[in-house]
Amino acid sequence: MVPHGDADGSMEYIDYYKVLGVPRNATQEEIRRAYRKRARKYHPDVNKDEGAEAEFKRINEAHEVLKDPQKRKRYDAYGKDWQHVANHGSDDWEQVFRGSSGGSAQTRTFRFGRDGSFAETGGFSDFFNNLFGGGHAQHGQDFRSFSRSGRSHEANLTVTLRDIIDGATKSISLQAHDMDGSRSARPSSKTLQVKLPRGVTEGSVIRLSGQGEPGFGGGAPGDLHLRIHIAEDPRFTVDGYDLHTVVHVAPWEAALGAKITVQTVDGSVSLTVPKRSQNGRKLRIRGKGLPGKNGQAGDIIVELEVRMPTVLTEEQERLFAELSAKSDFDPRQRGGQRAAA
Repeated sequence: MVPHGDADGSMEYIDYYKVLGVPRNATQEEIRRAYRKRARKYHPDVNKDEGAEAEFKRINEAHEVLKDPQKRKRYDAYGKDWQHVANHGSDDWEQVFRGSSGGSAQTRTFRFGRDGSFAETGGFSDFFNNLFGGGHAQHGQDFRSFSRSGRSHEANLTVTLRDIIDGATKSISLQAHDMDGSRSARPSSKTLQVKLPRGVTEGSVIRLSGQGEPGFGGGAPGDLHLRIHIAEDPRFTVDGYDLHTVVHVAPWEAALGAKITVQTVDGSVSLTVPKRSQNGRKLRIRGKGLPGKNGQAGDIIVELEVRMPTVLTEEQERLFAELSAKSDFDPRQRGGQRAAA
């Protein structure tokens, strides 16, 4: 990030989203497209207008931050102070406070430690003293009562239908920053084993207590919320704990009734097709859906789709012709035409 100073020596806030012309909830692909478009417009080799080069640098600076998920996360959380968090990792961070004391504006920068201590990088101000309760504060004093709970974070966890049925254990990796002996932040990671509890489905949230952002000054750590997303399955769509599927049947199976095999998530079952079943009829297989919280499972909803053979032998054609001659069924007799869906 290129520094931009105000007259008082503090860092100027630059709205990187505004620089690229994207909303704050823009996707990475939208950010990439916006960067390419604006970079071409303001590239010094193309745009000779005064200020184009400076704008080109701002565009690159904005892109360098917003294209990186970790930098973007810190920028969204801390604004112009995001780099202090990046430099000092999860143990220390600096914050600029602005305020007034005794009628005069004050601007000071303070560095906080996870143990609750703080120190001002410049002289101590009455503003910060008053902020924490009055004249008893001394420069370099530990404020053990100043604490903050860590923020909770949310992440997505994609699972399969079989994972849910089996109550599988999934491994997830978390990225963090630790402080080394020289007080520099270094990336670290940890792996958690998460067993899927009974009752999860699309959109469910699993809370991992204490696995979020560390607390400040002895504050409790935040939680990690895992939002469940179910991977697409070619056989089923998910509706809560019920699963929907379409199964093809032959015309004679629909007309005469039949026993057919229907796949479940972890096997198969035999399903009775009643006589004279219509195309689109729905049948229910109880208890073969996703397991629910109350000990009962959802169902599989089977929709019948009558399919005609594409190839007929002479004998089969003769039999269909005989059926046609003997049947008085007219499918268009009552409401046999309607607008397409």
